[in-house]
Amino acid sequence: MGLTRRAAPGIVRVFAEHTQVEEPELANTPQARKRARQAERRRVRNAGLRSRVRTHIKKVVAAVDAGDQAAALAAFQAAVPVVDSMVGKGILHKNKAARHKSRLARKLNGMGNATAPA
Repeated sequence: MGLTRRAAPGIVRVFAEHTQVEEPELANTPQARKRARQAERRRVRNAGLRSRVRTHIKKVVAAVDAGDQAAALAAFQAAVPVVDSMVGKGILHKNKAARHKSRLARKLNGMGNATAPA
């Protein structure tokens, strides 16, 4: 059976542990088909990494809104390295990462006695 331009209906590839993605329409050349596969794998991986950043940011905001200074500080200290690592991976721009960290630090400092590292 030769290569087809499009996967048959119902054929699903599993790229991540719990993510199922349908086979994209493929290009004509072997190089373009490989690039399409690589792009899809990267898209799925990058989506997970972006989600991790958003989750850490939400944890800090939730702790600040709850008024729990200790939890907010711990969440902030856990979030900063995650945000920084996403800059290194190219998921976030360095200015966007700095903006996120700055806004979280301001929220944390606005709580009162808790001091956020710069």
